[in-house]
Amino acid sequence: MQPVQPVGVFDSGVGGLTVAREITRQLPAETIIYYGDTAHVPYGSRTVDELIGFADAIVGFLIAQGAKAIVDACNTTSAVALPYLQKKYHVPIVGVIEPGVIEALRATRNGRIGVIATEATIASNAHRAALLARSREVQVFTRACPKLVPMVEAGLVSGPEVEAAVAEYVKPMVEAGIDTLILGCTHYPFLAPVIQEVAGPGVTLIDPAAATVRELKEVLAAGGGLRGAHCSQAHSFFVSGDAQAFSNVGMQLVGWPELKSTRKLKLD
Repeated sequence: MQPVQPVGVFDSGVGGLTVAREITRQLPAETIIYYGDTAHVPYGSRTVDELIGFADAIVGFLIAQGAKAIVDACNTTSAVALPYLQKKYHVPIVGVIEPGVIEALRATRNGRIGVIATEATIASNAHRAALLARSREVQVFTRACPKLVPMVEAGLVSGPEVEAAVAEYVKPMVEAGIDTLILGCTHYPFLAPVIQEVAGPGVTLIDPAAATVRELKEVLAAGGGLRGAHCSQAHSFFVSGDAQAFSNVGMQLVGWPELKSTRKLKLD
C-alpha cells in the first residue's frame, strides 16, 4: 500500500456517492476512483450469485486501476459478497453494514432499532444478525423498500411521490416504537430530510458513511497508506450504464465538477 494510490469505491449507482462525499470530508487528501454499476441497478432484486459476480468484477477492475483499499459502498453486496471478496483479494475491503450497526447500538435509548434497505439486503438478514450478535436485548424491525433506489437514481429526492413511499415504509416502524433507524442503503441518505420528517424528531437516523470512513482511515493508517498531502489528481468516475445520466444526477446530488467526466466502462 502506497499513499499515492487511490481509494476505490463502488456501488450499484449514485448511492455510494454518500460514502465518497464522506471520504472527501474526513480524508480530503485522498483520491477516489469510483465505479457505479448502473447497468444492473437496482441490486435489490438480484440473486446472491449475480451480486457476487458483479462485485467481483468491480473489485478486480478497481485493483487493476491501482486502488490501495476499497470501500464496498453498497449494503446489498456488503451483505452477501463481502466475505468472498475479502478472502479472494489481498487489498483491504471495507463494507458498510458493521459500521452502521455499531453506530445504531450506540445511539438507541430503548433498544428498538429499525432497518430500511433493499429486498436483497433485508433477505440476507445481515443487519439483524450483526445487531443481535452484539446485543441480545435489542429488538430489530426491518423493511425492504424497493421504490426508493429507482427514485434516487432518477434524481427524485423530494416531493409527494417520495413522501408517500417513505411513509409507506417508515411509518409502521415508528408505530412499533423504534427510536433509531439505520439507513441500510447508501442511496437513502439523499432522502434523509424526508425520512426524518416522516420518522419524527424522536427517531435518530443512522447513516453508516461516517463510521465506514473512520474504519477506512484506520485501515489506511495501519497499512502505511494514508496520504499526508493533498493530491493534484482529480477523482475518477466510471459506470457500466449511461454516463451522462449518472453525471447529471450525481451533479444534482453532490455537485462535483469531476462527475462531468464520468466514463462508461462495462465489465461483463
